[in-house]
Amino acid sequence: MIQSTSAMFGVLKLFIIPVGGGIPAGVMLAQAKGLTWPITAGIYLISDLVLAIAFEPVLRFISTLFGKTTFFARFRTAFKMAMARSAAHFSGTGAGPFALVMIAFGVDPMTGRATALAAGHGFIAGWAFAIAGDMLYFAVIAITTLRLNAYIRNPNTTMLIVLAAMLVVPVLIRFFKRVKESCKQSKAASVISP
Repeated sequence: MIQSTSAMFGVLKLFIIPVGGGIPAGVMLAQAKGLTWPITAGIYLISDLVLAIAFEPVLRFISTLFGKTTFFARFRTAFKMAMARSAAHFSGTGAGPFALVMIAFGVDPMTGRATALAAGHGFIAGWAFAIAGDMLYFAVIAITTLRLNAYIRNPNTTMLIVLAAMLVVPVLIRFFKRVKESCKQSKAASVISP
């Protein structure tokens, strides 16, 4: 029990690393220590709960500060409008639950929680949406890491490939979306002009 507790604590420390960089390393460590996937997912959930407890006071302070000064109040209004536009890409209307989960999945749980707060959701609901999105992200990265390592059989190489993909794939997706939008606009312009 002591060995598995120390293994779980080591995995938790890797999962607490911000921006998802610890996911591949934590998953590989959990596998090497013989931790089952439900325990590994539970440890990741605990890391999200630690994040919620640590980040919420900072978020509330910033929210209070934004409400008290004119400049920050204008910035908050602009932020809400930007979040509404971002959420529209996911759901088509406002920052509903699905959009909030997808924002946390696509960006990070802190952005998901900030968006949920801007949409008027409290602590429990806001973090539930953010953590749900982050757990989906964890599942994708964990499964990818384990499947890739089954072929490569070198944990260090696997982690480097997954980390590189975590950085490059979102950039490629944004690039191809811009190209697609540009093509749509070009076709629309060519149809309108004689």
